Amino acid sequence: MGRVVVFGSLSQDLHLPMERHPLGGETVMSGDIEYRFGGKGANQAVAAARAGVASVFVGKVGDDPQGHEYVERLQTFGVDTSKMEVVQGVPTGTAIIYNDKHGENMIVVAPGANHRMGAADLDRLDDLAADDVLLMPLELPLDVVSEAVRRGHERGARVILNLAPFAELPADVLALCDPVVVNEHEAELLAKAGLDVPELLTTRGAKGAEWGDVHVPATPVTPVDTTGAGDAFCGTLAAALCQGKDHETALTLAAEAASANVLHHGAQPPLPA
Repeated sequence: MGRVVVFGSLSQDLHLPMERHPLGGETVMSGDIEYRFGGKGANQAVAAARAGVASVFVGKVGDDPQGHEYVERLQTFGVDTSKMEVVQGVPTGTAIIYNDKHGENMIVVAPGANHRMGAADLDRLDDLAADDVLLMPLELPLDVVSEAVRRGHERGARVILNLAPFAELPADVLALCDPVVVNEHEAELLAKAGLDVPELLTTRGAKGAEWGDVHVPATPVTPVDTTGAGDAFCGTLAAALCQGKDHETALTLAAEAASANVLHHGAQPPLPA
């Protein structure tokens, strides 16, 4: 069995709990700020490791306490951090997350070290093999993501692209991905852009997920915090496909992981004991 290799981002998450999200130009009061760990790439790498496959994270942190702590955290979850880099003179990526009383969130990301990922970092994908799965979100420079997709495809790996946060990528890049994962909002933006995706997987929150003719329901839960649910889905999906699961089984496992992920605060679960 191969590995799930995540080429992506990480961030320190600053959570602000509040009754409701502010309107434009409005000030609202928050509860105490809470510091957690996130970033789509790291969240997906943790989810893949928790799903029982070898998980490798390719990314960067700043040379600050938050960055060093994050590397240790990933290792505790069983993620291989040997392809990570500490960048001098820049901060670790940071996300500010506004959580309302219904568990819905709004997120602002300051990329920091994540946006120091460049063409030279593609060389860290040179050991990809045909039984590996390369998984990527879009929190890195888009030209680098596009080249990483091409590099993964050239080496025979299965490439899964999570088109979040949404951006328009070249049609030839999207065609190399199996699948491209979007939520309902991103699917609408994709359609408006006129981009055709041969293998499109759409997550629909409480309505489940669909991939071609395969549809699976979501597990009914009362969410505590929806942050990271999509990342839990993507990481678990990649792990299941890496294990050779069929589409329906992979979707089911991914949907179950996403539902479980909204039952705790933060994008990632607490550290294992």
